[in-house]
Amino acid sequence: MRILIRGAGDIATGIALRLYRARFQVVMTDLSRPTAIRRTVCFSQAIVHGETTVEGVRAVFAEDCAAAEQIMAQGDIPVLADPQCDCRKALCPNALVDAILAKRNLGTALTDAPVVIGIGPGFTAGEDCHAVVETMRGHTLGRVIYEGSALPNTNIPGLIGGYAGERVLRAPDDGIFHAELEIGAQVKAGDVAGTVNGNPMCCTIDGVLRGLLADGTPVHKGMKSGDVDPRCKVEYCYSASDKALAVGGGVLEAILHLAR
Repeated sequence: MRILIRGAGDIATGIALRLYRARFQVVMTDLSRPTAIRRTVCFSQAIVHGETTVEGVRAVFAEDCAAAEQIMAQGDIPVLADPQCDCRKALCPNALVDAILAKRNLGTALTDAPVVIGIGPGFTAGEDCHAVVETMRGHTLGRVIYEGSALPNTNIPGLIGGYAGERVLRAPDDGIFHAELEIGAQVKAGDVAGTVNGNPMCCTIDGVLRGLLADGTPVHKGMKSGDVDPRCKVEYCYSASDKALAVGGGVLEAILHLAR
């Protein structure tokens, strides 16, 4: 069974890991210049580096659908630079998962595949997809919704280690982001993680820099550009999060239920 995932960020990667390990054939798409924060656990980095490995699973950049077919035949996950997901027409997936996490639907339709699953807010089961998987941390995280929508976006990150919004680092200006640190760095409140037009983007809590935009990424003021984990576990920077795997479990359930 072939699953096409729109998006290859950290949540989409958690979904891909769950499905790949369940013996599904997985193919992914993303921007030609990915904007992932948690780059060490994002299959989108295959587009940047040609290939990448997360938790022992290898993803490889595919220039076109023919290359994607070859990569899947070799047992790896192909990632195409195809933000509009035009490849779905040639790849003919059994299920399509929209994991872009744009908080709104950017073009996915109920007719895109026999099974269509939307991730998080912006989708309504029965209208633009067959099921929605909840992404809000808490009691309903990873639950499958077959009628209705996910909880609305609050713009407040989930609580980790006692911190919520304080964990997120945001671009201080419009311009080009320049990284000053590397993912995995131990940081203190006040440390400069990056700059835009010479303006510093400072950490607001102590912890480990779990995510950071790639150097040279265009940003706008207030754009999420980094993530500090107060639990101070460097190893968490290199494995899929509990949230990503929970959402992946919901997707797996939905596919098995809907494809019966």
